[in-house]
Amino acid sequence: MAAAAQPLRLAVEDADDLKSISALLQDAVLTVGDMAYLKKARRFALVLNRFRWEAGGTGKGTRVRSGLHIENVMKVEARGIPQDAKATVLSLLALTFEPGEDGQGTLTFAFSAGKALRLHVEALDATLTDL
Repeated sequence: MAAAAQPLRLAVEDADDLKSISALLQDAVLTVGDMAYLKKARRFALVLNRFRWEAGGTGKGTRVRSGLHIENVMKVEARGIPQDAKATVLSLLALTFEPGEDGQGTLTFAFSAGKALRLHVEALDATLTDL
């Protein structure tokens, strides 16, 4: 019997870190109700079910509940995501970061069916934690 995969806790501080997190979150699913923007704290948080890609295997993988929080969020924009339909399921395709001036930039969550979420951040600072 193979050993169980260890829970992940990974920090994102630059675009290269984000590529790793994006690969780990590919095909993760969540609902609109699993996301929250805490404007006063300048934090965006979400909980999702991700495939445990790092466990390897032959297609008999498992999913794990994970939390992702992003700090220093100045603004959030949604495209095609109904904010009042909390049960709407979203399937994450990728995360990308477009740098701006002085460390600022835009973190984009690309979902299936052309849906997207754009977070304008003061600096790229995020943490992925398996729950």
